[in-house]
Amino acid sequence: MSEWFRRFDDPAGPVRPGPRAPRLYCFPHAGGAASTFVPLARALTPRLAVLAAQYPGRQDRRRETPLADIGLLAEALADHLPVQEKVPYAFFGHSMGAVLAYEVARILRRRGVTGPAALVLSGRRAPTPEPSAHDGLRTDADILRAVRELGGTTPQVLEDPELREMVMPALRADYRAIGSYTWQPGPPLSVPFTVLVGDRDPVASVTEARAWQDFTTAPAPTHVFDGGHFFLDAHLPRVARTVLDALGHLAAAPAAG
Repeated sequence: MSEWFRRFDDPAGPVRPGPRAPRLYCFPHAGGAASTFVPLARALTPRLAVLAAQYPGRQDRRRETPLADIGLLAEALADHLPVQEKVPYAFFGHSMGAVLAYEVARILRRRGVTGPAALVLSGRRAPTPEPSAHDGLRTDADILRAVRELGGTTPQVLEDPELREMVMPALRADYRAIGSYTWQPGPPLSVPFTVLVGDRDPVASVTEARAWQDFTTAPAPTHVFDGGHFFLDAHLPRVARTVLDALGHLAAAPAAG
């Protein structure tokens, strides 16, 4: 597997996904890493093989320079997806990762290759001509304040000077990337979306999340969860069921290959 993706299966599980099992490629939030999706991956095993993107500049890629541009990051992710293997797959993206899931799907369509069979878009409003106030953060102080309020990073990491300095390059780059992202008009996708949003998310309101329907010609139901931006952590079983329901046409295939 490419350095851009990490595979997480439950090592204690009775069955692991086979080589032909449908795949769910997951894209983390700003400042996030592939390991964010370990709990979801284990909840979905063995119905789906979950592979999470590892952006440059974090964890085992921390010595690499982060990409501070959504377009460049999406192109790189598209380059490293093994679409030639002809295994059915879908995308899951949370927050900034939802934008990347959507943009990678658009790139694959432009390239004329088989794209994802579905998108699960979580914790993110649909694209608009102007970035939100949250996306436009520039100073370290503003970024750290937002991260603390949203709760996506362990508080001890932010309070420890050495650990904080380790995560700041990725956070700075990701906030520059999402803050400079401009949606380019184009035809809607033709695959189903499943939209997940917290009812108290300061980054994406329920109404803003429902607007994803305008970006596909297929159905795009919105599922509202109790919580804020990182509602996924508190509702893992329901999130996993929602994903499996949305991807039933893929996950119905036998796990062994």
